[in-house]
Amino acid sequence: MKLEVFRTLWGYTASKAQALEELLEAGFDGMEARLPMTASERAEFAAFLRANHVSYISTVFSAYDVLPQQSASVDEHLLDLDKKLAWAAELSPRFINLLAGNDRWPLAQQVDFFGRAMDVARKHGQVCAFETHRARSLFNPWVTLELIRQLPDLRFTSDISHWVVTCERLLNDPEDDLSAFVERVHHIQARVGYDQGPQVPHPAAPEYTQALAFHQQHWEAIWRSQESRGYQVSTLTPEFGADGYLHHLPFTNVPVADLWSLNVWMANTEREHFRRFSGASTR
Repeated sequence: MKLEVFRTLWGYTASKAQALEELLEAGFDGMEARLPMTASERAEFAAFLRANHVSYISTVFSAYDVLPQQSASVDEHLLDLDKKLAWAAELSPRFINLLAGNDRWPLAQQVDFFGRAMDVARKHGQVCAFETHRARSLFNPWVTLELIRQLPDLRFTSDISHWVVTCERLLNDPEDDLSAFVERVHHIQARVGYDQGPQVPHPAAPEYTQALAFHQQHWEAIWRSQESRGYQVSTLTPEFGADGYLHHLPFTNVPVADLWSLNVWMANTEREHFRRFSGASTR
């Protein structure tokens, strides 16, 4: 199995051409970016991806943006998903990373939604990996594990930083058995969270050694599972981002770190981590 590392365009404001130049220079293998919402933007992005032979992971939200509209019903989420998966096909993505549902729904509604969402994905012939994310249905591990019990065919994007801050602790207690989830992870978003937030100021800082170690143990468990499932390629997107995630100094609002440098550091660190993992697993 090999590792392919994707660049997130979350928080990026320069041109896609510049983003591509930077990611190639830093050794990334493709882009993960939100699905454009207008036909003209999709056509332009699709032409850019084709012309430059860029591998693309599409990020899609159900009803309607990062935070779901609170009044939107299960049916509205599914109608929105149906429309957006058709749009995503225009860009020929590697797969769809989907932020779906609403954390406020009772379990019966969650099960209904995910069962039907998988049907919608099959209808469009798209591989959908449902991302663990606050405010969405997969906001904590315990709801997710119950969904797996009822819908074992679910596949996931693991951004476990969201669960760390939701549960206010690293999930490394002997009681924290996440194996059923790990066995169904399709894609990794590599951001390091801590007990009071979804993003440490810098993952190389010694005060976050334990947080980094926990996340790396989780990612390594996913790699072992993917190898056993016959994966030839594992995909990982370093996803340190803006929008309140990146720490800023009070009063001056100056960022404490450079966002691109954070993601390049994470990419280089995980390439080396994967190299050590691969060496150990072939002995």
